[in-house]
Amino acid sequence: MYAVSTPQSRSLARRRPRDAWPGRLRGIALVAGAVLALSLGLAKAAWGGASGDFETVTVQPGDSLWSIASARYPGADVRERIWEIQQANPGLSPSLYPGELLKVPTR
Repeated sequence: MYAVSTPQSRSLARRRPRDAWPGRLRGIALVAGAVLALSLGLAKAAWGGASGDFETVTVQPGDSLWSIASARYPGADVRERIWEIQQANPGLSPSLYPGELLKVPTR
């Protein structure tokens, strides 16, 4: 005839919102970690992850990007080769210093 709900049945049927937060935080952390790992992998590939495509050159006194590019790539457009060297060495300053190591494309 009449159904009477007891306090026990209400507490079992209803889930507290705060109990869901640890699971949600775990899920958010997992997704954030996956996005970070993917981003780092793509960044490594974009900034020269394949080490076989480059050689390391030690800057000598009096060297410039122009002199290095023209000596290593005779007959090529030196401006294009300088751009490739700059792309292979992010954060390269305009001034080269003796002993500095540069990644130079092999092609």
